[in-house]
Amino acid sequence: MSRYTCANCKLCRREGQKLFIKGDKCYSAKCPLEKRNYAPGQHGKDKKKMSDYGTQLREKQKTKRFYGMQETQFRNLFEKASKMAGKTGENLLILLETRLDNVVYRLGFAASRKEARQLVVHGHFTVNGKKVDIPSIELKAGDVVAVKEKSQKSVKFSEIKDMQVSTPSWLDLNVSKLEGKVVALPKREDIDTPVAEHLIVELYSK
Repeated sequence: MSRYTCANCKLCRREGQKLFIKGDKCYSAKCPLEKRNYAPGQHGKDKKKMSDYGTQLREKQKTKRFYGMQETQFRNLFEKASKMAGKTGENLLILLETRLDNVVYRLGFAASRKEARQLVVHGHFTVNGKKVDIPSIELKAGDVVAVKEKSQKSVKFSEIKDMQVSTPSWLDLNVSKLEGKVVALPKREDIDTPVAEHLIVELYSK
């Protein structure tokens, strides 16, 4: 599968807001967006009026980048959301939030979704007691995500036990055991990612 290999900070500059791809760096003065809050490239500072299509496209691109997904993955997830009962846009966000890599990030086991995806691929987690290494696994209410026993001895995960981690209401974290449970599927009001999902629906509905 293809992956983005260029400078991640350029993605934040292109979207004009922090996508929190680089973890702690995004919260520090080292974030390039603090100094260059305009799109990268020769004409990055040029301000042009955007069409409706352009606005919709940017919203889709921004959402993809928030969750670290490629176009085919994202489109397939949208198609799945469109076949579910309820609002397609909200269904899409719920599917994005319940991906394993995002849940690992939300539980505080990783500083960014990118790091969470890497940790999952390297086999540091179990779901319901079984080792998993696929970041896109869709979790359901009642599923338990835990740091593998062997991995708990590493410096990274040992430090988490001494941290105060804030998690969304739909997740329950037991920091001493380094495990979290999906107590319920998130609702739209539980998702704080700054996304206007109706624009994505409008784009794909053309």
